Amino acid sequence: MREFLLPLRVYIEDTDAGGIVYYVNYLKYMERARTELMRTLGYHKPAILDEGLLLVVHSAQVNYLRPAKLDDAVTVSAGIARVARTYMVFHQRVCRAEQVLCEGDIKVACVKNVDCVENSMKPAALPREMYQVLNEYAEGVG
Repeated sequence: MREFLLPLRVYIEDTDAGGIVYYVNYLKYMERARTELMRTLGYHKPAILDEGLLLVVHSAQVNYLRPAKLDDAVTVSAGIARVARTYMVFHQRVCRAEQVLCEGDIKVACVKNVDCVENSMKPAALPREMYQVLNEYAEGVG
């Protein structure tokens, strides 16, 4: 699986009183990597909003293996493990050098973003072009 890599530094704002990265911040790091991967594929946040759609996290399966600490240089990866009609699954890792600190599978769903409350947030098909681009990336094409 092709992986997008995003280098980050752990700042004091990311840590607890003991200088260890607070668990929820790994999810923030993963969000940044997914966002930057989508940007490299030509899909910045407003692009899908213009089509009346949203990409939202449906579920996250995360394993915390080792702690990241204050001032660590880490790399966050984002790979597309699966693309379906209405969602995609990202496999992600946070690493320090070659050591995996945290890894997870994040399912991101495509939903309608409409003014009418009863029709909003229902599953929607990914735009055809986006579906094709994501599949090509996941398969290592292009």
